[in-house]
Amino acid sequence: MEDDEIEAESRSDSRAGAEDSNGEAAGRKPKLSRKNIFTLVSAASVNFSSMICYSILGPFFPTEAEKKGVNQTVTGLIFGCYALCTLLGSLVLGKYIVQIGAKFMLCAGLFLSGGCTVLFGLLDRVPHGVPFILMCFIVRSIDAVGFAAAMTSSFAIIAKAFPNNIATVLGSLEIFTGLGLVLGPPLGGFLYQSFGYEIPFIVLGFVLILMVPLNIYVLPSYDATPSKDSFWRLFTLPKISLLCFLIFSMSSCLGFLDPTMSLFVIEKFHLPTGYVGLVFLGLALSYSLSSPLLGIVSDKMPNTRRWLMVIGGITAALGYCFLGPAPFLHLKSQLWLFVFMLALTGFSIGMTCIPTLPEVVKCAYENGFEDDLSTLGLVSGLYGAVWSFGTFFGPTVGGFLVEKFNFEWAAAAQGGLIFISVLFLGIYYFVEPCFRRPATTSVEENEERAPLLSNHI
Repeated sequence: MEDDEIEAESRSDSRAGAEDSNGEAAGRKPKLSRKNIFTLVSAASVNFSSMICYSILGPFFPTEAEKKGVNQTVTGLIFGCYALCTLLGSLVLGKYIVQIGAKFMLCAGLFLSGGCTVLFGLLDRVPHGVPFILMCFIVRSIDAVGFAAAMTSSFAIIAKAFPNNIATVLGSLEIFTGLGLVLGPPLGGFLYQSFGYEIPFIVLGFVLILMVPLNIYVLPSYDATPSKDSFWRLFTLPKISLLCFLIFSMSSCLGFLDPTMSLFVIEKFHLPTGYVGLVFLGLALSYSLSSPLLGIVSDKMPNTRRWLMVIGGITAALGYCFLGPAPFLHLKSQLWLFVFMLALTGFSIGMTCIPTLPEVVKCAYENGFEDDLSTLGLVSGLYGAVWSFGTFFGPTVGGFLVEKFNFEWAAAAQGGLIFISVLFLGIYYFVEPCFRRPATTSVEENEERAPLLSNHI
């Protein structure tokens, strides 16, 4: 009986969305159904708990790894392997989300990720050198698969539940993502200073595990039929390939900061470990607070998405050049400039990333993909895989560049990567009208499909 009510609510939501898009219900404010409210609560809990566990490593793990005889390049690989396994997990789980079940995938992913977070807190008891490094890789890799399961299913469910307001909902949920990123570093740094290495991971790991029964209770079930479409067909669409390059460059620049920023701040500005987490607030706060507004703008004015992505990408590229600052700028490193550039970068990353998922979904539908959970699983899996590849590339290559050169040149290189991706996307948007075929409007399509004779005759 409950499933029938949920299905009826889903059909009602779809009809309401269609009426709004055709202008027939312009005078009415859309209402959130019980199913939509539960979906938002579930997604918010996933974003918050996953991000707070992900972000606690930044302030103190590089220092702890140095004590265990791990150099910066290997530390970057430990951060990077998480992203690489998330990449592989996103592709596989996104393809089989219908067969596994979106709700089960999300809850199982949270449980697995929370358990691995607790285990990571016990690694300080592992001997120095190779045993410590090996256990870090194993635990982080399994943790990444759980994270991929939770985030892939969460993105797909959100796109399914709110097809006409994807950017608005995602932008609003980024408040909880940002809240997790904001609280993770300072809370992790405080717990580390007060209680040592183990407590931050054990406490926050159990927070993640406690999200499992909450999501079992509140998250509705979503059913669909498997699709015959593939990731390759989706990825080889020119527009989606360029959007993926942009997503990759933005995630790379974020991932670059994980193993490198804390050591740079400690060495350059002589801050204690507990205060390093506060520096992370500059980026996380500006991103999370601006994302809801950017999501609303993206949904209400879809034509502005290309400009948001291009302008945001250029601003982020400049922000990374001034983060060090780059040696060719001949500017002195100052803490206020560093924090200001982090805040500017956080805002510009929001400008660039929030419109990308609805643009990928729109492009998929325009190229013949079915409007169902299976397609949204493919899109979510591809998005997560590309993002994860960037967060693998950023720490790995970034750690190597910092070790061979310095933080200033490595940050400038990240800015150059962003600029190249934005340049390619900007060129595509410039030449796209020359190759676009005129599309029939939905009114014209309805007229073409209408019967010539009335059914009443």
